[in-house]
This record gives sequence, C-alpha cells and structure tokens, in this order.
Amino acid sequence: MSDQNIPDQLRYTDEHEWVERVSDTRVRIGITEYAQSKLGDIVFVQLPDVGGETESGEPFGEVESPKSVSDLYAPLSGKVVEVNTALETSPELVNSDPYGEGWIVVLEIADVEDLEAQLEQTLDSDGYAKITES
Repeated sequence: MSDQNIPDQLRYTDEHEWVERVSDTRVRIGITEYAQSKLGDIVFVQLPDVGGETESGEPFGEVESPKSVSDLYAPLSGKVVEVNTALETSPELVNSDPYGEGWIVVLEIADVEDLEAQLEQTLDSDGYAKITES
C-alpha cells in the first residue's frame, strides 16, 4: 500500500503504534492510519491512568470498533503524564486524525539516554511501511 500516510518524523512498532518525540524525555503515542483503517470506526478508547507506568510491549489500553476490541501496546516503558481526554467523548478522532488530534497518551521516560535507547528498538517509516505491505 504505497498510498499510506506514514510520516517520516515518527517512529513505529510492529503492533501499529506511532511514537513522536515531543521533548528531551517525553513522547506522544497513538495508533497508525493503517491500524485505524483496519479497525474501522473507533467507538471507544480505554485510556490508562495518568501516573501509571507502561512497560514496552505490554498492553496499556484498548480501542473498540464494531468489528473488534484491540489492545494498545506500549511502544516504550515510561510514566503516563497525559492522556487525550477528548477521546472519551470523541473516540472517532483516532479515525479522522490518527497522527494529530487522535493521539492517545504522552509518556515521560526516565532520562534522555533511556529514551534514545528505547527509540532505537522501534521502526522508522521505511521499516514500518515494509510490515504493512503484505
């Protein structure tokens, strides 16, 4: 699918989450356009608690569509410092603007070196494009 929107400035996981670095130790996370298109209309997003911890590769919430309920997997280990509360009343933002208004959480990572090391474990846009082509 060469017509996919896979922004180059983001990092990705093979579970279809994206990661955007927003400061030295903070990242914003959401699901990719590919993921939301496969899920269909998002009708509910279960957000984690602010102050909670995420563990890379472990579920931290869910997205629900008429087709299914899917886990959200943490792309990085860190502390939840912000959640997108707009999704509580407008979960469809994940569909209409997955890389913008449809973001899900902001994580604080322990320090710059830890964040750099964790980001190295994620995919760049080319790597993500390869896993969505099949």
